[in-house]
Amino acid sequence: MNPPIISLTDWFRTAPGLYLLGWEQARFDAAVVNLFGYNALQLGLPELSTLAANRMPHRWLALPEELMEQAPQADGDAGVLSAVGAPRIALVTNAAALPFPEASLDLVVLPHTLEFSADPHHVLREVERVLVPEGRVVISGFNPNSLWGFRQSRGRLADRVGLRNMGWSDLYLPEAGEFIGPWRLRDWLRLLSFELESEQFGCYRPAVRTEKWLQRMAWMDRAGARWWPIFGAVYFFVAVKRVRGVRLLGPSWRPRRAGGTAPVTIANRR
Repeated sequence: MNPPIISLTDWFRTAPGLYLLGWEQARFDAAVVNLFGYNALQLGLPELSTLAANRMPHRWLALPEELMEQAPQADGDAGVLSAVGAPRIALVTNAAALPFPEASLDLVVLPHTLEFSADPHHVLREVERVLVPEGRVVISGFNPNSLWGFRQSRGRLADRVGLRNMGWSDLYLPEAGEFIGPWRLRDWLRLLSFELESEQFGCYRPAVRTEKWLQRMAWMDRAGARWWPIFGAVYFFVAVKRVRGVRLLGPSWRPRRAGGTAPVTIANRR
């Protein structure tokens, strides 16, 4: 019987965790590479470099206070993570009270941030506050409607009804966190005037723990994307902040008419 995995960081060191990180890194790279602006923020999950492919001049990695204890520990330098390829943490902050003025960021990335927050809806409202009009938020999260989500729900139910001795209470995903369904997240985004630009689902392999069995089930990624696309273990959303009633004003190129000049009469109009 495998012990439950408590730490999110510990889970990302397992075979399924590395499999998920690889899928998400490719999606983040493709989503942010052509997004332009000045300021970008990654909030949470230092195991991923979600802004590596982006070309904005100012890019920061912020870690929510509640996840600071689970962050990879530094080797030597207090600001450099020991994980291979992990970016430097610029600040530790409260995710529901970001230290940025209103409408100051062009891009905010939330890799598994909402589901491990005490008040995910408040965090999303705070992201809406700091984003500029037409700014983008990129979100990834575990999908409860998947094979992984079913395995997690079965483990929690077995633990509540006292079936721990039968081995059914083993959790596959990290113990902490409340996973947010994609339909619920769509409603939150709509209420905050975000327009969903794109959505993807991935990681269709079953809830196995070893690299050997993950490789054997690799064919399910192709089959799942075709036959049951919305039941991937993880979802990936890109949304745009829309501000209703705001119109960008450009220069007026129409020349002013000289005062006192009468309009010219056009004769013989057909």
